[in-house]
Amino acid sequence: MGSEWERHVAMVNVRLGDRGSAIGRAVSHTSRWSLRLILIALGAALIFWLGAQLWVIVLPVLLGLLITTVLWPPAAFLRRHRWPPALAAAAVLLTGLIVLGGVITLVTVSIAGSFNEIAAGASSGLERIREWLVGPPLNLGQSQLDDALSSVTRQLQQSVSSIASGVLTGVGAVTSGVVTGVLALVLAFLFIKDGPHFLPWLRGIVGPTAGSHLSEVAVRIWRTLVGFIHTQAIVAMIDAVFIGVGLVIVGVPLALPLAVITFLGGFVPIVGAFVAGALAVLVALVSNGFTAALIVLAIVVAVQQLEGNVLQPILQSRSVQLHAAVVLLAVAAGGTLYGIAGAFLSVPIVAAAAVVLRYLSEQLDGRAGQPAPASGSSGGLLDEDRPAPGEMGVSEQPADVQEERTGGAGSGAGT
Repeated sequence: MGSEWERHVAMVNVRLGDRGSAIGRAVSHTSRWSLRLILIALGAALIFWLGAQLWVIVLPVLLGLLITTVLWPPAAFLRRHRWPPALAAAAVLLTGLIVLGGVITLVTVSIAGSFNEIAAGASSGLERIREWLVGPPLNLGQSQLDDALSSVTRQLQQSVSSIASGVLTGVGAVTSGVVTGVLALVLAFLFIKDGPHFLPWLRGIVGPTAGSHLSEVAVRIWRTLVGFIHTQAIVAMIDAVFIGVGLVIVGVPLALPLAVITFLGGFVPIVGAFVAGALAVLVALVSNGFTAALIVLAIVVAVQQLEGNVLQPILQSRSVQLHAAVVLLAVAAGGTLYGIAGAFLSVPIVAAAAVVLRYLSEQLDGRAGQPAPASGSSGGLLDEDRPAPGEMGVSEQPADVQEERTGGAGSGAGT
């Protein structure tokens, strides 16, 4: 009896010991991964902090790269026809500026030609609003309207200093935006002129092994940026077409200039769509009346909801190979951290980070002996001096990966 009890106690102690060891190993494993996650979070926070401190440099570089994705195809065409790189870059950049200036001039002239009509419509529209306020169901008297106007006037007079400081802040922001735009154009010229020399320079600096990895990642990021810009242009064009057709059907004047403004505003997240839609509704109000303005408002809201919640997430997720939810969260986070520019640049930045993670995953699969998917060709700026397959070894894998996958077969053959 005693021996059986001792054996039972010993078995219980062994089980408790095994359970304690398992719990200890789990706690140790959890603590190690917690420390790693903390270090990763600190690294990410440091990157965001550096980005905020160097935003005056980072923003022009990113904008210059995006401009380069638009202008590179015609520049490559000219280079293939023996144009000097500097001349090709200058030609496409000046042509792009001329086209943009022509579009702005077309919009300005159209608005100026219809200014008298819009002004007359605005006057009659304000009169209709006054009559609506005086009549049923509000039945506001003229004295009440005068009191409300006086109250607004006093409030504006009391806020003169705040308005003045806000105007100065706005002027400073516009000046900073102009400087950023000029710097982005200069960088775009340099990127177009010297872009094909980037990969050879990179491989010469970091060496053939690391250079092959960085070259492949750079090519994939370039392809992602091209897809982002093309998709953004498609989304903006769809917005412009639908809203422009709606304005024509309702009979709103300046339908073409408003459609052009909608297309240009599509490249500025949140604010661009809001300003373009507000202009369309305002023109409809002062030119066609309250009912037409409500119809235009419904059209603008419907198109923007379709674009923001369905069209853009789906198309952007396909072009940059990200899930639609990731695209929405990236735009929200970028807008919160860095404003309008952050909302616009968040998707390509997150897509570039995803490209790096996917490439690292492929390299891990290659080291484990699993075949990595083919990366394809970027068809763009970085392709001219991209290393040939022979330079990267079997299946375009770097030399260190080849040796590990073949188990040193090359050296063993000699023995």
